[in-house]
Order: sequence, then structure tokens, then C-alpha cells
Amino acid sequence: MPRFLTLIRIDENNAPEGGPSAELQERMGELLAEMTKAGVMLDNAGLTPTSQGTRVTWSGGKLSSTDGPFTETKEVVGGYLLIQAKDKAEALEWTHRFLRVHEDHWTVTTEVREIAENC
Repeated sequence: MPRFLTLIRIDENNAPEGGPSAELQERMGELLAEMTKAGVMLDNAGLTPTSQGTRVTWSGGKLSSTDGPFTETKEVVGGYLLIQAKDKAEALEWTHRFLRVHEDHWTVTTEVREIAENC
């Protein structure tokens, strides 16, 4: 079965203060447990803020590093889901369910991409 990486993008500067509510955390936990039981969930995690990250670039034959936060970036990867599904349509169904557990005041964008197994 193909594997898919869902990148969870948020606007770090406009995320709800205090992070996810207890209700959201509960709904998310239930969904992730369901995905695990269905054999779809392989891994998932949230990421620390960009203020704790470092961006490393290879350009012109040289490495450079920039410590966060990355103010020029509006959307950042705030987490990920690694799932296996029979096809992209099923991966998108699970992603839609993931997004729907969020309250209306959240703005979350996901990017669903199949993992190229032969690279």
C-alpha cells in the first residue's frame, strides 16, 4: 500500500493563543486512535515553533544556517501525519477528517503527497 505524508501548515503568527483546546485535543486523540486501529496511521507529530528551529541551506557549493524564527514565512509546517492508504483518495478522506476536528477559528492547510518508494 502506498504511503502518504501530510504536511500540516499553520500561520504561526495567527494560531489561536494557548494552542489547541482540550476539546480539540480530545477529538484529535479519538481520530488518531481510529486511524491507528484501521491500520492507516504510521506516525504523527507536532513540531516546535520556528523560533526553536534552524534553516540549513546548500547554495553555490556552500552551507549556511539561519536560526528561527523565520519572519518572512507566513505558513510553516506545524506537524505531519504519515499514513498508508490504498490510494490518494483514501489519504485525502482521512486528511479531510483531520481538518474537520479543528474549531472554526483555526486556519490549517495540509499538503498531501505520496512518498516515492523508488527514489
